[in-house]
This record gives sequence, structure tokens and C-alpha cells, in this order.
Amino acid sequence: MNPLQKIGAFTAALGVAFGTAYGVGAAIGPVGSDPAPAAHGEPQEPAASTSGPLVPAGLQVSEGGHTLDLRTTALTAGRPGTLEFVVRDAHGEAVTRYETAHGKQLHLIVASRDLTTYRHLHPVRTADGTWSTPVDLPAAGAYRVFADFVPAGAREGLTLGSDLTVTGRYTATAMPAPASTTTVDGYTVTLDGALSAGGESDLTFTVRDDSGTPVTGLQPYLGAYGHLVALRSGDLAYLHVHPHDEARTGTAAGPAVSFTATTPSTGTYRLFLDFKVAGEVHTASFTTEAGIRPTTEPQELQEPQKSHSTHGH
Repeated sequence: MNPLQKIGAFTAALGVAFGTAYGVGAAIGPVGSDPAPAAHGEPQEPAASTSGPLVPAGLQVSEGGHTLDLRTTALTAGRPGTLEFVVRDAHGEAVTRYETAHGKQLHLIVASRDLTTYRHLHPVRTADGTWSTPVDLPAAGAYRVFADFVPAGAREGLTLGSDLTVTGRYTATAMPAPASTTTVDGYTVTLDGALSAGGESDLTFTVRDDSGTPVTGLQPYLGAYGHLVALRSGDLAYLHVHPHDEARTGTAAGPAVSFTATTPSTGTYRLFLDFKVAGEVHTASFTTEAGIRPTTEPQELQEPQKSHSTHGH
């Protein structure tokens, strides 16, 4: 075969290879591309489950084709201010349609990095998609803002996070030590249960008044007799927490309210329980440690080994 023939054969082979690759790429789609978003009002299919580690929420500013655009990035400690933000879709447009979850279209959580300051806010939205809420934060330092919402037509909610700076004279504050009992506004709240890393854990909170009498008049708040937020110390990962059915259906008005929390790892966590009595909402805070989840698999019985020692014979 002369040189011209060799070049022609090589060019033809390259054409076949690139044509095949193009066909495969067109069938599979671009590497790393997300599936096409569902139309408004059309439920989205949940992502395929994996056997990988649990991924906590709140660590990303963008997820699921949505971005938290925090317009207010700094406030002054001890002074009333206003937080403004916009949730944007994959095209950068402001989102104006949401599902209602726990009685609201969007829940806003603000927590200091040392987890000693916590606010659960319910901002209002204008027609152009801008959310805003008044807020007064007492201490200077670094804060994390979480927007918890369900986009219109979606089956699963999103929790997006962004950083906020509160200026002023900063004083380091130590996180309270782990304890199963705390007091707030004259009420004593007791925690029964513990977080277990790598799975779900049941937590029950019991509310008593200042005389020690169980409170049986808890009022519904955000669709249940209590609302719980759990944050991991360090990175402020936001745990998935759900109230038990009896807390949502009205069959239990206290003194106990129970939740299931999904914990991604061992470590220190802060729990913030909102409960409502006589028309007023109170927040009880706990520090707790998440341990390794105990195994539930039965261990095989082993026959005792025969001793080969001659002592005593």
C-alpha cells in the first residue's frame, strides 16, 4: 500500500471512531449533566438511591437546580436589621412558586457558627420573588443562613445555606455541655433518646412547667406539636428531622412530642425544639453527642474452646 493509500485508510478509521463516539454520547448525554427539569406543576421523580454515605443538607449554596442568592451579607450586632434574599432557578430567574410545607412556603433558619444563637424566621415574599424578614442578632461573629423549602411540583425539599457576617465586638462563647434537660421561659424540657451516626434515631422531648407538672396543652405549631432543627457542630450540617405521626395528626398534645432524625456522622450536635403554649412559641436548646450506631445483626454462637492448660490437673 502506497503512502497516499495508508493516509486515506487512517482518515477513514478516525471517521468511524468519532462517529461511534458521537452516537454513544448523544444516547447517554453530556458527562455530568442533570436530567431535564420537570415542568411547573409536574412532580419530579426522586433521585436514585445509592448505598453511599448520608449527605447532610445546608452545606451548599446551590443544589437541585436552585441557588440561594443572599442579598444581605452583613448586619450589625444588637441592631434591628433586615435580611433579603432570592431563590433562583437553573436559569438565574427568581423562583416565585413553592409548595407549602409545615404551614409555610419557606422556613429561614439563622444560626451562629458557635451554635449559641438561633433564629427560626418566616420571611415574606414580594411578587418578584424577593424574600425579606426583620432580624435582630445579639452577638458579633460568623453566622449561617438556611433556606428550607419545596419547589413547586417537587416531591422533595431543599435546604440551601449561605454565610452571614454580624459585625461588632466579638467575644468567643463556648457551646453548652451535653445535657438531657434544659430550661426556657419557665419550662423544663427533657430529652429522651440519642443520635446514632449513619441512620435514623428517635428523639422524644417532654415539657413540664415550673412546678414540674407535665404540660398537656401544647398547641399546634407549623403543622405539629413541635418543630425540631438539628445542626452539626463545625460545618453546621442541617439534619433531616420529621415529627412522628401522632405529633402531626393531633392525637398527642403533650407533654411529649417525638421526632425521627437522620444523622450522617458521629460528633457534637445542637438541637433546637420550638413548642407553643398559650399562644407563645418557646425554643429549647440541647447539646448532644452522636455515637456509632449499634449493630442489630445477631452474632453467631461460638463453641467454647477447650483448654490445653495442665494447671490444676
